[in-house]
Amino acid sequence: PSGRMEAAVGIPAPGPGFCCCRCFYTDNIFLEDWRLHIRCGQPDLRSILRSKGCKTEEQFRKVQDEIDEEVQRRKSLSQHSLERTGIISACYRPLNPGLYLLQESFLAPEFHNIVTYCRSEDADFEGLLDRVHSLPAERVYSIPVFTEEFCSQLIGELENFEQSNMPKGRPNTMNNYGVLLNELGFDETFITSLREDYLQPITSLLYPDCGGCKLDSHKAFIVKYAVNQDCELSFHYDNAEVTLNVSLGKEFSEGNLYFGNMRQVPISESECVEIEHKVSHGLLHRGQQCHGALPISSGERWNLIIWMRSSPVRNELCPMCDRKPELVEAVGFGDGFTSQLSELQRQEAVSICTLN
Repeated sequence: PSGRMEAAVGIPAPGPGFCCCRCFYTDNIFLEDWRLHIRCGQPDLRSILRSKGCKTEEQFRKVQDEIDEEVQRRKSLSQHSLERTGIISACYRPLNPGLYLLQESFLAPEFHNIVTYCRSEDADFEGLLDRVHSLPAERVYSIPVFTEEFCSQLIGELENFEQSNMPKGRPNTMNNYGVLLNELGFDETFITSLREDYLQPITSLLYPDCGGCKLDSHKAFIVKYAVNQDCELSFHYDNAEVTLNVSLGKEFSEGNLYFGNMRQVPISESECVEIEHKVSHGLLHRGQQCHGALPISSGERWNLIIWMRSSPVRNELCPMCDRKPELVEAVGFGDGFTSQLSELQRQEAVSICTLN
């Protein structure tokens, strides 16, 4: 079944007043054994579980224990993340410190050309389509993002961190192996610049209806797939308005991505298209478009995922609970919602800039 991939509350980052929705603590809990997303207190949960083969009281108790454990994990997520970040900042020795600051030499020449076009005064949607690769899935595009040399160096850094004794947080409820890039120190000096200076000019033309002109926060993480670890990813949609998924490597076989319809389309009516993902290339797609990853049969695959959020869009409707968000204070970017106060502050800032 289709699931919703949740996000962890973030680490301190620029910008005041970012929040998460209260549903983060109750909704969208992934039961891995049953490949099912559920909500705390869901009245029809038992009948749904029975249809999946959950029959005995012992099985039901195990499910309830799993739900309780996940709720507690989410309640302590911010504090644990802050603690991990502090330890990593103080104790971890990067293999290649230069990778943590975004440099233009990391970016593919074709990516530079695309961004330069998008920044020009005469840029438009049709012109951009001539410069990106439109894929068979609706509004999914492939673009070269990084050089292969940078991808290889980044994997080396990630493996160095993986092999260290540093504390590590899981990227989200559906991926058990990977790295939260904010905890490792990539957010402010790398990902924020990539989003604001390079990706937003592109998303402004490709996804203006999804908040592509106002992507003011993000969550960035690495996912790793291997035969004896996570080898696939169930059908789901992201907690994002626009997602960038970059294939970093390494050598692997099979494991293509597949895309269906937007989350509002019933699963029974959704038609999926399989997409091959090239190393150093990124797939841009709407966050609410359902997708998954087929199993790899050998090797390892590392992907960089950036969930880009637009507060003006999600402040109206939380994509995870389909309700007006009930805001809870969060550290860092939270889940990309903003308080009314910070929205007012932003409007005043725009007015001041206009007067000047």
